[in-house]
Amino acid sequence: MSSNYLASSFYCRPDVVQIAKELLGKTLVTCFEGQRTAGRIVETEAYQAPEDRASHAYGYRRTARTEVMYAPGGTAYVYLCYGIHHLFNVVTNEAETPHAVLIRAIEPLENVALMLARRRQKHLSPQLTAGPGVLAKALGISTLHSGLSLTDVHSPIWIEDNGYAVPEQAIVASPRVGVAYAQEWALRPWRFRIQDSVWTSRAK
Repeated sequence: MSSNYLASSFYCRPDVVQIAKELLGKTLVTCFEGQRTAGRIVETEAYQAPEDRASHAYGYRRTARTEVMYAPGGTAYVYLCYGIHHLFNVVTNEAETPHAVLIRAIEPLENVALMLARRRQKHLSPQLTAGPGVLAKALGISTLHSGLSLTDVHSPIWIEDNGYAVPEQAIVASPRVGVAYAQEWALRPWRFRIQDSVWTSRAK
């Protein structure tokens, strides 16, 4: 783990929307079996339970899957979507407050060859990591890693601040993807993207 990794004080703050914005430009890193891969975060979504109908922990819902959302900020929450895609989230706020930020897209930075191999692709293109499921696969992240601390020095997953600053005016806010069922909460502009980045995902 690099000395630039984000400490628990970054994650344990109360404003999940602000954290989702501040994660833009940070570097998501994995290191499995000595193989490091990394990418710059270019798209996020904030989820603010218990009020947020789009959150898995809406109304303080607790299941075997969502229990990790009640862990202290700086914990990985990885869940399976449609039985296929592993989606990587960062738990925020203090323990027992189930806030989380979904990492939706990254710009590949390190060990692109390994990312391509994991995705069974031959050529670098935005399709490699522009979407939460594909970025997790490219970085080797799966539900096996749900519950890992992102701040433990022995963790194989962490986030670094390498000094890449994203100005406020370069952040695009829009409604979150695939949460139409969440009624008025579906309209919250809690999806954040770096403007003009070709690595952001497309909303269906």
